[in-house]
Amino acid sequence: MQKRTASELSLKFVVFSLVLLFSALAGKSWAGSEGPKFVADELLVQVMAGVPETRLAGILAETGATAAGEIPQLNVRIIKVRPEVMDKVKAALERNPLIKFVENNYLAEGSSTPNDPLYPSQWHLPKISSPQGWDISTGSGVVDIAIIDSGIDPSHPDLAAKLVPGYNFVGGNTDTHDVLGHGTAVAGTAAAMGGNSLGVTGLAWQNPIMPLVVLDSSNYATYSNIAQAITYAADHGVRVINISIGGSSSSSTLQNAVNYAWNKGAIIFASAMNNSTSTPYYPAACTNVVAVAATDSNDAKASFSNYGSWIDISAPGVSIYTTNNGGAYGTWNGTSFSSPLTAGLAGLILSLNPVLTNQQVVDIITANADDLGAAGFDQYFGNGRINVYKSLAAVSGAVPQSDTTAPSVAIASPAGGASVSGAVTVSVNATDNVGVARVELYVNGAFLTTDSSSPYSFYWDTAGYPDGSCTLEARAYDAAGNVGQSSLVSVKVANAKDTVAPAVSITSPADGSSIAGLKRLTVNVAASDNTGVTRIDLYVDGALKTTSSSATLSWAWNLRTVATGQHSILAKAYDAAGNAATTSITVYR
Repeated sequence: MQKRTASELSLKFVVFSLVLLFSALAGKSWAGSEGPKFVADELLVQVMAGVPETRLAGILAETGATAAGEIPQLNVRIIKVRPEVMDKVKAALERNPLIKFVENNYLAEGSSTPNDPLYPSQWHLPKISSPQGWDISTGSGVVDIAIIDSGIDPSHPDLAAKLVPGYNFVGGNTDTHDVLGHGTAVAGTAAAMGGNSLGVTGLAWQNPIMPLVVLDSSNYATYSNIAQAITYAADHGVRVINISIGGSSSSSTLQNAVNYAWNKGAIIFASAMNNSTSTPYYPAACTNVVAVAATDSNDAKASFSNYGSWIDISAPGVSIYTTNNGGAYGTWNGTSFSSPLTAGLAGLILSLNPVLTNQQVVDIITANADDLGAAGFDQYFGNGRINVYKSLAAVSGAVPQSDTTAPSVAIASPAGGASVSGAVTVSVNATDNVGVARVELYVNGAFLTTDSSSPYSFYWDTAGYPDGSCTLEARAYDAAGNVGQSSLVSVKVANAKDTVAPAVSITSPADGSSIAGLKRLTVNVAASDNTGVTRIDLYVDGALKTTSSSATLSWAWNLRTVATGQHSILAKAYDAAGNAATTSITVYR
């Protein structure tokens, strides 16, 4: 799925807003007095696939950086750097050909705060035709919804029975208690239990909820933790992911995480954020994310909601009555609640038809939305405000498309017939009708390494291979398991030290010949070598007269001022390894 302009369907998911902060929070220090904030002593680095750990350690040691963690699915490393040398280290790593990208570990924050905790109305559910939709489906227990947020209250009566094991990326443990309250409210909006004569009703009554903690108690999340949560959900088979967090800085790490999940069949929904601006927020503005704006009870744009050509869809986000931390209930405002409503709808759609592709689910939601504002797509509502009944009614008419198209893949470099030695970068081009999940590199038919992030490039140390011909092959996989194979590329490995000197001869004049009476003489030299001649030098009586960079040399010798007597002609040939050979003759005048 690609981002679209105002004339297309934009598909994205966002729910964060970058934070500006100076003081130490939760044991970390933040940097940036103006503009986006980031962790003051951390960088996110993506390393070329196949680079040995020892080589990476050496690269980091040269810059004074140290490893602090990784996102293995994306081959992204979290490294520690002293703040005073951050810019120099970043610049040095950007110049290293083994590093695919370097970026700050930006901060994001939750996008709303609670108010009117006793407000009893859930006006938003009838507004989006939920009651009629629930006659078709109230969800299923096999389609999980991941809530990437501040955790979820594990004892809340409307949520406790629905929780499946998750992970806390802030604490590095499995304790997913809500440290802020935001995640519990978001989870209840998407999927609080329905029909249980208790509290509120979420949109997806039956769907389980996976809590993934990235927001700390100060309402801030690092991009690295958000990316890890996305990949974690995808690796655990979750197909619906909600992120009610956001930042104004774009990020290769976030985009790679989103692509990773999308290529595994997941759909990511994210809030557009609450700054009343058209500035893109991320990951909402990422490719393959559904960005959700907010509406009010009159189907008008919520005053706080962000807008722009990057918005895909809208949903209610004002006075949303939902679950609160500690077993209570209350009302919340923000696109943080528009996004989980849309994610809940995706959960209902997949509950009805779990074999639909992620693109089909997004298309069903956008095609069956209620058009608001200007006719068709517009910057305030995207493709309209979600309609649960119309979307679920359309699912029965959606024919699942079995993906049988294999990716297209080709090795871009090195070229066939090339001579290679030492460490080599192998570059691969791969595309697919849905998405490339990963690319594998094979050498002489044996698996070498894999890369899941475009552009696909691999580190190949040829020192472990005997000199001679080697074949390279790339294989690209999509989420459906289709495999595309590149043509074989044959290269020549040449690592052994060349100790063979060239052969060189002076082909004319002949040794011992007389040049008396001549005014001009042409001297011709020829050389050969097992790997190639790089240079020939020609000397007369010990003085260098000319040089050739090929395997032959021809020089016109002016004899008018040459003295009578014996003269020596010497030729010296070199190869690339520095081996040299000489030959000489004597002529008389």
